[in-house]
Amino acid sequence: MCGIVGFVGEGSQEDLIRMSRNLVHRGPDDEGFYSDPDRGLYLGHRRLIIRDKVFGAQPMQTTDGNLCLVYNGEIYNAAELRTQLERKGYQFRSSHSDTEVLLHGYLEWGAQLPKHLNGMWAFALYDRKSRRLILSRDRFGEKPLFYTLQGKNFAFASELRALKKAGIGLSVSVKGVKKYFAYGYFPYTQTIYERVEKLPAGHNLIVDLDWLKPRVEEYWKYQIEPDYSKNESYWVEQIRDLLDAAVKRRLVTDVPLGIFLSGGLDSSAIAAFATKHLRAQSVKSFSVAFEEKSFDETHYAMEVSKFLGTEHSTITFDEKILGDLMQDLFSQLDEPLSDSSLMPYYLLCKHAKKSVTVALGGDAGDEIFAGYDTFRALKVEDWIQRIIPSPVHKGILNILGRLPISHQYMPLQFKVDRVKKCIGFRKALWNPLWLGPLSVKEISEMLNESVDLEDLYSEAIELWDSNDNPDHIDKALEFYGKLFLTDQILVKVDRMSMMHSLEVRSPFLDIDFIDCVRKIPNKYKLKGMRSGKYILKKAVEPYLPKRIVYRKKVGFSTPLSEWFARGLINYSSSSPQPFQSTSFAQLKFQEHQSKQKDNRLFLWNTHVLNQFFEKQQAKLPSSFEAKIKHLSLRSPI
Repeated sequence: MCGIVGFVGEGSQEDLIRMSRNLVHRGPDDEGFYSDPDRGLYLGHRRLIIRDKVFGAQPMQTTDGNLCLVYNGEIYNAAELRTQLERKGYQFRSSHSDTEVLLHGYLEWGAQLPKHLNGMWAFALYDRKSRRLILSRDRFGEKPLFYTLQGKNFAFASELRALKKAGIGLSVSVKGVKKYFAYGYFPYTQTIYERVEKLPAGHNLIVDLDWLKPRVEEYWKYQIEPDYSKNESYWVEQIRDLLDAAVKRRLVTDVPLGIFLSGGLDSSAIAAFATKHLRAQSVKSFSVAFEEKSFDETHYAMEVSKFLGTEHSTITFDEKILGDLMQDLFSQLDEPLSDSSLMPYYLLCKHAKKSVTVALGGDAGDEIFAGYDTFRALKVEDWIQRIIPSPVHKGILNILGRLPISHQYMPLQFKVDRVKKCIGFRKALWNPLWLGPLSVKEISEMLNESVDLEDLYSEAIELWDSNDNPDHIDKALEFYGKLFLTDQILVKVDRMSMMHSLEVRSPFLDIDFIDCVRKIPNKYKLKGMRSGKYILKKAVEPYLPKRIVYRKKVGFSTPLSEWFARGLINYSSSSPQPFQSTSFAQLKFQEHQSKQKDNRLFLWNTHVLNQFFEKQQAKLPSSFEAKIKHLSLRSPI
């Protein structure tokens, strides 16, 4: 895996080098640079060597010098594409570099190249003859790509930290902060900075060097299109065969490879198919243990490891390492992300990197197979609204809301609070409200202003309303596939792994597999009121113990609630940041410590944001900061 940077406009080779060296963690093995000073174009690359050590160096050019490419990712069907291109007369200099496949592929297919790729990528390709720079990002955004156009300067990078070294002024976006409070991440093109955007997943960006006006074009989008003509057994066979092929494609590497194994269905399925193809080798697997038993799955991971014969290694996340780990993590995190599994995933990647350079993970299983409680909540809520009057419905929730506060993993009271957040709002808002760390009322109080609901959740609303499918579960599947998966889960996977120069591959995102899964009717994904991922379970039954396949889901999370309650996470910092110092935030902290309310998500969301302001020395616009300071002088209500 790698890091890419570049710019068009004012600047020098020294600027490019500074940008590149801010991404050493993404590519510690090598660096390379290309410049065309006459056209003000500069490209840089940091390399983590995974394949073709000798001939895979970048930037890579065609023999005539017309094309130059910097690329971050893995193309899993590179061998098949290479064969196709060789038959068309293209000659390759490397033995098996997927970078060279991209160069020749562009010569053959032009801007349609991404449609031929099965993999994850972010690349920038300079077409000298046509005076264009073409950027592209993979279908689900597994690999990041940020860009900004400011005046006569266009710049791009794999991470925000590199843009900060491009000599471009970056100011915190108030809109971005609001979106972060609402979602817990930055949706679609939004970032924490003004005038800095993410290239959306499944899109290309073309920059004409003469006009310097970026044009964004969609080449693919995730759509749920159920095919009701096939029966259950057909889908079971398809899932089984295509997942097997997806895993096999991701085992190709020139460096040591391992598997993240939690003992849950998704990672266990990946491990089962991987060991099927690597029988002669010792497969290494890794997991994280927790002292808090409701979060710990290691006994399941050990059971699966023993069943499959992997060489398993576990690292324990205990409170003794919490302080140092948070210091390491937040000193490197250059954009806020309030995923509750940031810390254990960071620890898992750090542990795995001691033995391997590539790891397979089970990411995306829940999002594409309806594995979350939200899907069941939507189904239950539809049923309740049909048979129980609304006043009775609300009364039941109010009674359940008086349950005692628990710091365990996903207690009933926590789920009830999630449902109560959604009641009274239309279905388009249910998914972001369920997942969001702050309620609409909390965001208004936190920011000391009323918020526009339509603007705050515009991405989720537009996605829901633009889908003509009347089925709420299918609409929710698109929300999770297009927003939550891309902008939270995969951001976490990329940033935490690359902080340790570790490449993580996700077989569930194989395009052939996805094209099958999106056509499966949701009655085979969410069976009845309880069984999520039903069709996946049926598909992997022959390869795993039934006790593993059908056990209750435990998400990958952390005992944040207990850690805040016991003061192990220092929310009241001696160097107050914008949001933790407000009286409203302190009230939330006090409520949580006294077990009046479970405010774990609120506290974690604002804590991560405050750490960003402190470590990145970022500041809110002065006019908005004055509002926050005014709020901090108010007494708690």
